[in-house]
Amino acid sequence: MNQNPIDGQLTIIDAEGNEKLCQILFTLESEEFGKKYVVFYEISELSDSDDDGEIPLMAASFVENEDGQGELSEIETDEEWAFIEAAVNDFDAQCAGNCDDCEEECENRQ
Repeated sequence: MNQNPIDGQLTIIDAEGNEKLCQILFTLESEEFGKKYVVFYEISELSDSDDDGEIPLMAASFVENEDGQGELSEIETDEEWAFIEAAVNDFDAQCAGNCDDCEEECENRQ
């Protein structure tokens, strides 16, 4: 599983037609499913996060256009969701207090 942390943002449109600014956590690609995925969270959720500091994550598959933009699609199968969940768990484990092997800037880095 090759995760690519990205310091970027994307805008999604919710079911009511509202634009939501989101922070990209990382992207990854699956040879098994032949797709690329992006894991992200809504920036406004930072202030609304649970008491334990957890932020609700979202994920989507995407196809990158020639101009570098992309089109998001819903994740279609339980197997894809399991793949995404494993990637998120791996990402969390990489920076869970041990920053020696982590290249990300986070609140744990000293």
